[in-house]
Amino acid sequence: TVQLVESGGGSVQAGGSLRLSCVVSGYTGTVNCMAWFRQAPGMEREAVAGLYSGGRGTYHHDSVEGRFTISQDNAKNTVYLQMTSLKPEDTGMYYCAAVCGPGVNPREAPTSPGDFAYWGQGTQVTVSS
Repeated sequence: TVQLVESGGGSVQAGGSLRLSCVVSGYTGTVNCMAWFRQAPGMEREAVAGLYSGGRGTYHHDSVEGRFTISQDNAKNTVYLQMTSLKPEDTGMYYCAAVCGPGVNPREAPTSPGDFAYWGQGTQVTVSS
């Protein structure tokens, strides 16, 4: 059974930082892409940052460019999202996603939830003003 387990969420004031972690277990193939999505109440799930092309490509949403950084530690099967200069609009449930399906172009950043086969349960991030 493939499992993605997120941690590191919490409540912070605007301007603060958090680091989210996602540990992937049970997948025997090559994890060709991973991403962090967030979903605010009443909103659609949106891609915040991602790794693709086996980690050679990175993607960051315009709203987090320069503030958030996605990285991975292959030895620990873990992907991270370092979040700095947090804003109230960053509030939401953050989900880790892994493994892009065969129909996804490996040379393009996967940003649709439908691109991914596996999901974590999410970790809540709340930023107060």
